[in-house]
Amino acid sequence: MSVDTPILNQGGTDADLIKNTTTKDFMRDVVEASREVPVLVDFWAPWCGPCKQLTPILEKAVRAAKGAVRLVKLNIDENPQIPGQMGVQSIPAVFAFQDGKPVDGFMGALPESRVNAFIARLIGDTAGDTAANLEAAEAALAAGDVNSAAQMFGEVLQDDRENAQSLAGLAKCYIKTGDLARAEQTLALVPPAKADSAPVASARAALELARKAPATGDIEALRAKLAADPKDPQARFDLALALNAKGDRSGALDELLVLVAKNRAWNDDAARKQLLQLFDAWGPSDASTIAGRQRLSSLLFA
Repeated sequence: MSVDTPILNQGGTDADLIKNTTTKDFMRDVVEASREVPVLVDFWAPWCGPCKQLTPILEKAVRAAKGAVRLVKLNIDENPQIPGQMGVQSIPAVFAFQDGKPVDGFMGALPESRVNAFIARLIGDTAGDTAANLEAAEAALAAGDVNSAAQMFGEVLQDDRENAQSLAGLAKCYIKTGDLARAEQTLALVPPAKADSAPVASARAALELARKAPATGDIEALRAKLAADPKDPQARFDLALALNAKGDRSGALDELLVLVAKNRAWNDDAARKQLLQLFDAWGPSDASTIAGRQRLSSLLFA
């Protein structure tokens, strides 16, 4: 593990917030200290690759908490007694101590957003917990981990039934699984005052795109149709929608931009309008949206 570089925090020096401990000092550094402030215990070993990923994330999160929580690291190779007593069978393992006893924990190298959510929940930062859970849920959804994303969006909704971002995210999870009816039902739960928010608009656009996708046809059949007649605008348009439905955003952009460049007036400017709907569905900060808007602007204002 890397040696901590002392820095000054509002909650004290880095040595106050983050330290290594031993079996001998565990009672003082963890159990007694947790009566004043929650203490995270990071069980690690020098040979553990995931530990080397997790520990810097823990350190960063603890420093960001500015004294609301501390981190104590225990090398299980040098100090096997404590992890043995606590039933630690795999590492990395993190236990949270509060008021002298373990109250929560997790196994494995969680991403930064999940670690932040864990700490926010531990210290009672509801707003921070919600923000971290939403960030983690969005990241899981973007990575294709629909089950994890749905679970995290659901956790936010347990505390805030009208959270528009969570409702929109959960709707997108249903869209990913092909359950368009439940996606629509979920979006219907969005309060009217939040119906025009960016996450909800994105989910509605994604739902509309999902409804269009089955009518477009097979990608290879559409490619063959377009190869036979490269000037067929409907085949190119349908191919773009089919590619997007399969997750090929770059391919969808290429086909629609060709239509804008060569046959913009077709079907009442349908290609440009479809591009705008894609941008709404993907979200304003998505790399494909940013690249697509730039390319579209270049065509329209060249």
